[in-house]
Amino acid sequence: MRDDLGLSRRALLGGAVAGASGLLLPWGAARAEDAAPRQGGTLRIGMDGGSTTDTLDPTTWTAWNAVVIGFALFNALIENGPDNKPVPELAESWEAKPGAAEWVFNLRKGVHFTNGKEFDADDAIYSLNLHRGPGNKSGAAGPMKAISDIKKLDTHQIQIVLSAADADLPYILSDYHVMMVPNGYKDWARPVGTGAFTLERFDPGVACSLKHNANYWKPGRGHLDAVQITSIGDGSARLNALLSGQVDVINSVEPRTVDLIRKHGNLTVVQSPGGWHTVMPMMIDRAPYSDPNVRLALKHAIDREALLKALFAGRGSLGNDHPIPRGDPYYDPNIPQTVYDPEKAKFYFNKAGNPTTPILLQASDAAFNGAVNMALLFQASAGKAGIKMTVKKEPADGFWDNVWLKGSFITSYWGGRPAATQMFGVAYKSDAPWNDSHWRQPAFDKLLADARAELDVAKRREYIWAMQQMLHDDGGVIIPVFKDWLDACSDKVGGLTPHAGFMLDNARICEKAWLKV
Repeated sequence: MRDDLGLSRRALLGGAVAGASGLLLPWGAARAEDAAPRQGGTLRIGMDGGSTTDTLDPTTWTAWNAVVIGFALFNALIENGPDNKPVPELAESWEAKPGAAEWVFNLRKGVHFTNGKEFDADDAIYSLNLHRGPGNKSGAAGPMKAISDIKKLDTHQIQIVLSAADADLPYILSDYHVMMVPNGYKDWARPVGTGAFTLERFDPGVACSLKHNANYWKPGRGHLDAVQITSIGDGSARLNALLSGQVDVINSVEPRTVDLIRKHGNLTVVQSPGGWHTVMPMMIDRAPYSDPNVRLALKHAIDREALLKALFAGRGSLGNDHPIPRGDPYYDPNIPQTVYDPEKAKFYFNKAGNPTTPILLQASDAAFNGAVNMALLFQASAGKAGIKMTVKKEPADGFWDNVWLKGSFITSYWGGRPAATQMFGVAYKSDAPWNDSHWRQPAFDKLLADARAELDVAKRREYIWAMQQMLHDDGGVIIPVFKDWLDACSDKVGGLTPHAGFMLDNARICEKAWLKV
């Protein structure tokens, strides 16, 4: 998810299709029967994305299981709201001084951690600093590098000073890694947070049990007595668990099963078009991907339309080798769509000298269900252009630790980010820890800095469009398609609504859902 939720990691942006038995909801829609939450009950979730290497340390999260559990146990300073805009969470309000390089955050009073301690400025500063400092490996370390100083102004007020202006700082502080914990806290096996739940059991890659926090502070959230999360990596097994009533909710619904689910009289599919996209990073400091002609050849050697149809039953949109989705207000519609063109792919490959260095694509369904099939389809389409490609299937367990950020050419995904500058900063800025293609361009970094400092929308758009063009033309990633989030649940589940951020209501299902019976 790197979202990576990885996590992103990875760990993310349509239309409505109604049937007699089920409802495919458009982005932003809510089910009418969800209007009256009730308290109590145990919600059972069947999830993919779990690994035996998962931890509850938020700096490490790269899988969906950890993110969903994290949002149940902890809170951030800021929440990415239903309309994809920052709303207060543990920061009650904030204000930027002119220039957007100095910010003041007023922290919420009267909120207590599950160990009884009241949340205050010292906790906020410590939690933010978990993602700062030389050599920091947190998934939020990249965007947090812009913070040059954090000062305590009062027991419930802090000042954040940036090394350069960033009008999108509130989005950065809504990142799922940047959770608030008590000052000095390090015992991640026994998490202490301010969230709607406490931890009863965590068996990485297997299951997690959560118990309601009776002192949860947020009005209108935290309705459930308990949540049980079971890791079910296989899509068919996950669907069967929902159909048989073993679980109430599943994520990562396989697109071709939507019609089957709709025929089931008591199930609902929730569709959320967003920024989730497949990505195949090529490390451009390694042969043969250091040659831009090889990169162009591969970009023209992939049949994007066929992939969207074969992998996701058309439930998404075509990618154009930059990470900004069509629904983003800063999406550039003027960049020509790269299409499958075997002759053009062959031209660029020959221009590169027809390199003999093997093109090895490492693929694992740990990234997403269908990642291996995507690699095999790519292998076939590239073969028609005379480009020989070998696909190596990697095991799902440990993929994020052993292959991602290590393999020269791999299948992966990004869950997207609510702000375009945030997505660029986390994965494409030269010094970003999760720059998985090793593409480093000072000109791109300068454009990103200019965009972050610019408050005028029209001028800001010019910078962001230029960055999209640079990645499209020269970047080290192939982004074939954007896929809609597809979750499914029993009709007895209320509160699960589409969100342009991540699956399962921006991964906040635990605190937002309730049971109707």
